[in-house]
Amino acid sequence: MAHQWRGIISEYRDRLPAHVAERIVTLGEGGTPLVEAPALSARTGAQVFVKVEGMNPTGSFKDRGMTTAISAAAGRGAQAVVCASTGNTSASAAAYAVRAGMTCAVLVPDGKIAMGKLSQAIAHGARLLQVDGNFDDCLVAARKLAEAYPVELVNSVNPDRIEGQKTGAFEIVDALGDAPDIHALPVGNAGNITAYWKGFREYAGQGAAGHAGEGLPAVATRTPQMWGFQAAGAAPIVAGHPITEPETVATAIRIGNPASWELAEAARDESGGVIEAVSDEQILAAHRVLSSEVGVFVEPASAAGVAGILARAERGLVPAGARIVVTVTGHGLKDPQWALRTLDGTEVEPTRVTADVVSIADALGLD
Repeated sequence: MAHQWRGIISEYRDRLPAHVAERIVTLGEGGTPLVEAPALSARTGAQVFVKVEGMNPTGSFKDRGMTTAISAAAGRGAQAVVCASTGNTSASAAAYAVRAGMTCAVLVPDGKIAMGKLSQAIAHGARLLQVDGNFDDCLVAARKLAEAYPVELVNSVNPDRIEGQKTGAFEIVDALGDAPDIHALPVGNAGNITAYWKGFREYAGQGAAGHAGEGLPAVATRTPQMWGFQAAGAAPIVAGHPITEPETVATAIRIGNPASWELAEAARDESGGVIEAVSDEQILAAHRVLSSEVGVFVEPASAAGVAGILARAERGLVPAGARIVVTVTGHGLKDPQWALRTLDGTEVEPTRVTADVVSIADALGLD
């Protein structure tokens, strides 16, 4: 009989802090597919796999950290949680909060939220407050609210979020039998690159002193280089300073002052990796490659990691034969409008046919 996946806390309980398992709030997150991508391998000269995080219950990697954050909050008897979000976090927080019987408040930047995720959060009963400012302003406000009032913050600055998100690294090693040579992913608020690096280190027996799972045998023999990619219009780590007005089609990484900035730089430096910028054009091109050649539909931000490895391959910077895993962080239904445009930016129009087989076959070019 096939193993019935139970959610990341139950699956990796011995490698997570004990307090997150006191009252487990789960929707069965994790256990997402690791898909080999021959089209990307051919373009890079490497062996490329895609970790499809859009297959989590609410459609993004955020569910990994939300199950641990909400479980920890529930164990402490919390009644309400708050987060700042442009989309994925709001949907995840709302879903897990309602599962736990909590109130969820979401601070969203004015006009800067993905409508699919907005509707998801509302459907789960979240209280949405639209803030006159950008994501960074929302996060500052959410942190201050959690400090001054009886409400728990569940953004990635919450260490329980990082603990949950590190399990993605465990799953990659479990699937491949060892760590890849390179792990590529988008960088926005920088929690995910921080979490994956933490997970890879711990699974290789190199975790910081006192970490959950300390003393357990190593599963991996090595750790990967961490390759992070920011959108060019929202690339503060690359620029070396905060971006006051970040702008990019990749809404999930439209962040000008990442909360985990220093930890992301540590992941880059300790792993011998890179954090670089990719243009919106490169992101959308990678988005199309993933959909039309790999068969994986993602939001534009998720394609930043693929855009990055393709850009580095063009510059001769991808080692031949390297094993690369790219984490694509969220489902394409978050920002579906980009799939409805052609390469020149015009809207996709369906071909009209009459309701007979010959007309349909002609339109399809069938003999």
